[in-house]
Amino acid sequence: MEPIIIDIEDVIDLHTFRPEDVSDLLDDYIRACIEKKYLSVRIIHGKGQGFLKKRVEKLLKHHPLVVSFTTAPPEAGGWGATIVTLKKA
Repeated sequence: MEPIIIDIEDVIDLHTFRPEDVSDLLDDYIRACIEKKYLSVRIIHGKGQGFLKKRVEKLLKHHPLVVSFTTAPPEAGGWGATIVTLKKA
């Protein structure tokens, strides 16, 4: 299977990725965002039953390059997205 190349922006929508790829994907994404000097990013995981949100939060909680994270405000996706503050490069 060939890797998927995505443009790095301050938002990523996880709906287009397989759940088993999320761990590696988020690590690569966070590192790429720091290289691009993004200090705040939005991860869209959807609302659903909350399984993906919990998985994302668990990964963020233990990631060494994450300062903090919180549920997005309503205009940015609300419960279906997470705002992440990253460490400076």
